[in-house]
Amino acid sequence: MQPVATIKEALAQTRKRMDKTVEDFRRELGHLRTGRASVTLLEDIRVDYYGTATPVNQLAKLAAPEATLIVVQPFDPSITAAVEKAIRSSDLGLNPASDGKIIRVPVPPLTEERRRDMVKHLHTVLENHKTALRNIRRDSKASIEALFKDKKVSEDDKHHGVADLDKLTHEYTEKLDSFSKNKEKEILEI
Repeated sequence: MQPVATIKEALAQTRKRMDKTVEDFRRELGHLRTGRASVTLLEDIRVDYYGTATPVNQLAKLAAPEATLIVVQPFDPSITAAVEKAIRSSDLGLNPASDGKIIRVPVPPLTEERRRDMVKHLHTVLENHKTALRNIRRDSKASIEALFKDKKVSEDDKHHGVADLDKLTHEYTEKLDSFSKNKEKEILEI
């Protein structure tokens, strides 16, 4: 955390860092498969394009015309096989089919066991992000205590700052829990 001159600055930095953590969690949730086709499933797939690992969404047009199908249309037809291979070798359990120009990726329905595994993974991701929030809180609390130690704020201000920090941490933890509950409901929905 950057050095701060006031408690207000410390809380502003904390809010900014916690916003980034929540946004990262939302992005992670977008990659979890819910049984419906979504182009965000393929966002993290990298294709070897002339020796460079390039995201598939920069090499092809992605679309989900149906609830169970993703269509990938490479801008350069010569890389169709490489894109297909990258999708197949990802850990998403997808089996793409190509006609030489367009790759069709059927999204199979999730089994009950797979849904349970995804919920476990969701809880792991949630806990990692909650830990990140706690680490941010710890850093901010240390900054506030350093201000008190350097006699830049009074003891009352320090206590109020820590109380505000706890409220902020609780607020962001509730946001993560809310997103997690919604996603869990979506995953378990048949």
